[in-house]
Amino acid sequence: MTLVSRADVERAAARLEGVAHRTPVDRSSGFAARADAASLWLKLENTQRTGSFKIRGAYNCIAQLSPAERARGVVTASAGNHAQGVALAGALLDVETVVVVPTITPAAKIAATRGYGAEVLVEGDIYERSYERALEIAADHERVFVHPFDDERIIAGGGTVGLEVEAQVPEVDTVVVAVGGGGLISGVATALEDDVRVVGVQPTGAAHAARSLERGEIYEREGVDTVADGIADTRVLERTFAVMTERVDEVVSVTDREIAAAVTLLAERAKTVAEPAGAAPLAAVLGDALDVTDEHVVVVVSGGNVDLIDHAALVRTGLGELGRYATVRLALETWSRTLGTVLETLERTGVEIDDLRTPPRTPADEPNRTPVVLSLEGSGREHLREALAALESCPGVSVVDTDPPDLPPDS
Repeated sequence: MTLVSRADVERAAARLEGVAHRTPVDRSSGFAARADAASLWLKLENTQRTGSFKIRGAYNCIAQLSPAERARGVVTASAGNHAQGVALAGALLDVETVVVVPTITPAAKIAATRGYGAEVLVEGDIYERSYERALEIAADHERVFVHPFDDERIIAGGGTVGLEVEAQVPEVDTVVVAVGGGGLISGVATALEDDVRVVGVQPTGAAHAARSLERGEIYEREGVDTVADGIADTRVLERTFAVMTERVDEVVSVTDREIAAAVTLLAERAKTVAEPAGAAPLAAVLGDALDVTDEHVVVVVSGGNVDLIDHAALVRTGLGELGRYATVRLALETWSRTLGTVLETLERTGVEIDDLRTPPRTPADEPNRTPVVLSLEGSGREHLREALAALESCPGVSVVDTDPPDLPPDS
């Protein structure tokens, strides 16, 4: 198999001139300090047209179709971002598009895809089932199938991210990229020089690439279980596997909770909304999965298409992972008098109350006590521990349960 070349990526860059944004890089001294890196840069593909890098490959592919192929229209399968890329590319090039998405696809991505003019079919519980349905449509209606990642044109288009990184951060030592089917990392690794380390990141619930590289053959998962829907693939395919085998240095995995923490830190520290797939590389750099000590690192934030309700839930989970959020169940002796004491006590400790409610009683609740559930945000585990200790000292207040159940001192 002939692999995609840097020349292919450079030609893709020429086609994308005036179509795809040259997305910015944002230097973060805070993240660099957390990772012990010499410098850390965020390549903000979440600011790209359609909210992710996918327009690069989709446009590069569709732009190379013959007039007859364009007239027949295209079809694709996607968890959401590739769908939007194909839809916009089709609109720009006047090509009719049909997109099949799995049921796990966020509503925001489906609405955006339809907004670009594509016909969207929601079929299949995971991407693989949607993929099979899209192939059937291609065969039945003679449409051109635009693969989300296993296509030289798609890979080359994604590789233009690497060209920009090379120009924007010439001292870069390591580039960290999320991996689903492997299209983006294959393109980025092709574009960069051999002395730049390229590392892929997958969620543990959809990890397959590292095992494929270790075995020397494609490993396929039976299913996926991750919040990162944008990289919830079960395997790489022939082209991406071949490129990754030759040009990608390492693939690591991170947990969904680590991803949630990265989503939270990107929102708080970098003022950047990232979807879970886009935050996965930062999770690897800030956690134990990857050592970037004293290196100049570029983290590719590949997309920001996330439902706002889902984003809020992820941030709460992320705060919990960072030791800054806890839910506590109390039993109050006298509701009207004791609740005021609880609120005054928490105000003195400086924690923020995110939520307060009286839940349904359970058989374990004392009949003469009122159950109350509080969600609290603090500066760290030790701060929350101090708040809980203060609550336990309040007369008429009993701490029944906390989530997480153990809040050890900050490390």
